[in-house]
Amino acid sequence: MTTIALEFPPLEPRGGAYKRAAGSLGGHHYFTAVQCRPTFGGLGQHTTDTKMNVEDFRKNGKEMIDYICDYVGGISERRVTPAVEPGYLRPLLPSTAPLKPESWSDIMADVEEKIMPGVTHWQHPRFHAYFPSGNSFPSILGDMLSDAIGCIGFSWAASPACTELETIVLDWLGQAIGLPKEFLAFSEGSKGGGVIQTCASECVLVSMLAAREQAILKLKQDNPNGTDGELLNTLVAYCSKEAHSCVEKAAKICMVKLRILDPDNQCSLRGNTVRDAMHADMESGLTPFFMSTTLGSTSCCSFDNLVEIGPVCSDLDVWMHVDSAYAGNAFICEEFKPLMRGIEHASSFNTNPNKWLLTNFDCSTMWVRDRFKLTQALVVDPLYLQHNYSAQSIDYRHWGVPLSRRFRALKLWFVLRSYGIDGLQRYIRNHCTLAKRFEQLVLKDSRFEVANDVKMGLVCFRLKGEDKLTQELLAKINISGQLHMIPSLVNNRYIIRFCVTAEHATENDIDFAWSVVSDMAAEILSDPNNRQRRQSLLKRRLSFVRSVSRDVFQRSNSRSSLYDGCSPVIILDENDLEIKEDVFTFAPMKEELNEEIKSK
Repeated sequence: MTTIALEFPPLEPRGGAYKRAAGSLGGHHYFTAVQCRPTFGGLGQHTTDTKMNVEDFRKNGKEMIDYICDYVGGISERRVTPAVEPGYLRPLLPSTAPLKPESWSDIMADVEEKIMPGVTHWQHPRFHAYFPSGNSFPSILGDMLSDAIGCIGFSWAASPACTELETIVLDWLGQAIGLPKEFLAFSEGSKGGGVIQTCASECVLVSMLAAREQAILKLKQDNPNGTDGELLNTLVAYCSKEAHSCVEKAAKICMVKLRILDPDNQCSLRGNTVRDAMHADMESGLTPFFMSTTLGSTSCCSFDNLVEIGPVCSDLDVWMHVDSAYAGNAFICEEFKPLMRGIEHASSFNTNPNKWLLTNFDCSTMWVRDRFKLTQALVVDPLYLQHNYSAQSIDYRHWGVPLSRRFRALKLWFVLRSYGIDGLQRYIRNHCTLAKRFEQLVLKDSRFEVANDVKMGLVCFRLKGEDKLTQELLAKINISGQLHMIPSLVNNRYIIRFCVTAEHATENDIDFAWSVVSDMAAEILSDPNNRQRRQSLLKRRLSFVRSVSRDVFQRSNSRSSLYDGCSPVIILDENDLEIKEDVFTFAPMKEELNEEIKSK
């Protein structure tokens, strides 16, 4: 083993950020590189057409780590959302790819000068939109190692460690969440197990595909002459109006009917509603086969009543999937486990560590009670993918849509070991405590109201009065660049979603956010009838918020479309703004907007 001491010169300032020649902040910085077997032989001296050999990568890789550290360490000094217009990047880059290799320093200079100005900084302490985008240094390092190994883990034989670590880590996390032992691969007599998918949308789709296969097989027992097409036409899936829009997309892919049910006034779907809908459909000759429930909805973090819905699904042999993409991570904390009561009735469950468990995208974990029912719908087994250990191992290519799979279990393994369950519990509890702090600030202000039951890290709030006031408030906040939030609809009222997202969020971050909200509300309420100013704000499209006319919204709503709570939508009355072009593009009023910007 050889130890080499390397000295790197300091950073050179460039345009308010830093262009890295080599080294790190704070003068000369010393690194210790340890060379371990296996070695690369003479590969480091070999020059390729890409101009990056092993030694180049060693040097540039260290510089990239330093750049990442500088970015993360200084992210609060950047504007949380970019101040750019659609198409900003096209004039800044060549129209064709370079014919000859370019230097690494030039590439990195363009990252800071051309790419970063168009980045929305999801890890920013002032970013309160959507849900957390999980990230941490152990996760990044795990992904780096996965990228370096570069295996495609479609089967056990393709890379045994890739498959086996995934099974083990999913059992670890499933135990911490408190899933029934039937969902764990290593429980005695279990037929279940876990798998990492790309996202919750894929989990819902795969579950629906499996449920569809089981339903058709069952129908063929009673109607052996029925064709798949005829039987498929009778199948009905169900979900709440608060469910994520991915359920609707999954139903389209599966070519089945979808019944969207109304929740109660707490945005929770109840058992009687499900039972009545399923029985009504059965009386019409249809076949209920799939129920998608939600624990922690996107729009307001509401929870369906599994205790009531579960027995209905069990009685009618309906596959019940539980989508808990955000809130499911919090079930590692004992105080939140009661929110998953009724989970024993589930056929499948998913949560996203890439949301609230400090693991970077993509990493959506899914468990099934019966893996054979899942794989029966997805098995395709050509000769070139077969191997001698199929009967003794899991081949994850049968657990999802894609054949190819990354070694994603590494980063989740790194996170679980680096933080421990205790550390992850502290992180989640801190977010929940800070959300409660923000909720109390809202409740103490008579101008505002809270629109959801704040159980975790999301607070939905609005200005009292007509929706236009809250719309204008969000517009003003987002345009300022001081904060970033998005709207949604809760009980058909326009609300603003405030989510605690930063890993190291503090009370100061919450207090700052509230001061921005409060001050801008005061400006709006001091002159609520200034129509010219309001139209000006709306013309700016509320800073990345999609504007649709009320007519378009109502037509869409009449089709029972689901809204995911993460696609920002502002509803305009006809007398607010005339939309002259496709409302789903960025085209309307671009000339007026440019003139307004110039005049500022």
